[in-house]
Amino acid sequence: MGKEKFTSEKSLDDMLENGNEQGMEQGIENKELSYFDKIAKTLKIEIRGIERVKEEERTQTSIWNAASMWLAANLVIATFSLGALGITVFGLGFYQCVLVIIFFTLIGATPVAFFSVFGSKFGLRQIILSRFLVGDAGMRIFALINCVACVGWGAVNIMASAQLLHIVNDKALPPWAGCLILVICTIIVTFFGYNVVHYYEMFAWIPNAIIFLIIIARMKISGNFDAGEYSTGRTGAGNVLSFGGTVFGFAAGWTTYAADYTTYMSPKTNPYRIFFGVLCGLSMPLIFTLILGAACGTGTFTSERWSELYNEYSVGGLVYGILVEDSLHGFGQFCCVMLALSTISNNIPNMYSIAMCAQALYSKFQRVPRIVWSLFGNFVTLAICIPAYYEFEDVMENFMNIIGYYLAIYISMGLSEHFIYRRGFKGYNADDYLDKEKTPVGIAGAFGFCCGIAGVVLGMNQTWYMGKIAQQIGDYGGDIGFELGASFAFVGFNAIRPFEIKYFGR
Repeated sequence: MGKEKFTSEKSLDDMLENGNEQGMEQGIENKELSYFDKIAKTLKIEIRGIERVKEEERTQTSIWNAASMWLAANLVIATFSLGALGITVFGLGFYQCVLVIIFFTLIGATPVAFFSVFGSKFGLRQIILSRFLVGDAGMRIFALINCVACVGWGAVNIMASAQLLHIVNDKALPPWAGCLILVICTIIVTFFGYNVVHYYEMFAWIPNAIIFLIIIARMKISGNFDAGEYSTGRTGAGNVLSFGGTVFGFAAGWTTYAADYTTYMSPKTNPYRIFFGVLCGLSMPLIFTLILGAACGTGTFTSERWSELYNEYSVGGLVYGILVEDSLHGFGQFCCVMLALSTISNNIPNMYSIAMCAQALYSKFQRVPRIVWSLFGNFVTLAICIPAYYEFEDVMENFMNIIGYYLAIYISMGLSEHFIYRRGFKGYNADDYLDKEKTPVGIAGAFGFCCGIAGVVLGMNQTWYMGKIAQQIGDYGGDIGFELGASFAFVGFNAIRPFEIKYFGR
């Protein structure tokens, strides 16, 4: 049974139905390569998709390699933009923003660090690991949402950078061209796969860090910083919760593909080192850049010119005002361009992992090579971000909250399965990941997801809809969608999971 050749006609579901684990494990070596995979192999590009990375291939031990992946991906203009929203959209004081940023970033970054340990232990992509956590049906639900989310992340990130590219050099570069440049640069890196992605991210953070330090210096010299006053009362509480939800969504945004970037790490690597390495690599740049964005956002209230630039070009105009006008002029424009290119670091993980999610969603999609899915994801992102560019602020706020909702549901159910039913890592047999008879059916995962959505509907606070509970928090409502989503999903999942185990034995 395990000796059967794994051809391009043999899909993941075929393997699942037949229980052919060894055939799938042979994956890369034995399958008839597609035209694209043949080109990729010639260029030494990673052709592995959702197949498990065998233990002998997991040789990397560098914690810095794992941590720097998230350092570069979050020390970017999109993070800066989100921090500014705390001041310009939610009306919080600067020090209030600082507290919200630190608290909700740590809440969101912790599950990313935790699930990163799974990649080293099992050599499986996060979306495939989800078959153990939320069952086969649940895994497919989250695979679909992940595909949409990866494109959404890419579009939001590109919009922030396209603003900067457009405003420099007397608006010589149209917005659509800026979006195209960023997409092409992302394609070049993601095309080559895991090792090139990690190598790029290991160094890409350096110029971004230098430019952010320059922004701090210029902000100090300008004298436009104003800490403002705390927003208090029910309305203030609602704004804190809403801003906290956007921060959580941004920090936790990597959860559903966290293990993708540790699958080549040695299973002997200390899990605590991975956890704390990723936690520091993710939370430190997030907290630093978000706080810097909030500090610069206060300048829109003290400088009339910065306010004009922000109203016309959003955060791109604000950065331009800080670095160029009455500031560094030509060198400031160079810094703006470099900072705009930082978006590539943030988009790379999304456009790499979208291929894994697509292949896991439907068995026939596995026949499409990873590099093709990455290309497709980039072009869909381009098609979305150009028209959405003109509504950047609303798009970013709404998207971050929605991302936070479904991630909270996933985290709640995933941690429940791990700690309550599997009781730690010893409760897994990674070899069972292809066998439907040995992994959860997904009834509890699907039911928990539906319960979580019900909680989200009650607690969400968006421009297009406000939940019944959210309406009770202040004049403008307070977003507690991710908190209620996680709570409802926890109850729903754990109400059904014991029966699923009893009647299906898994």
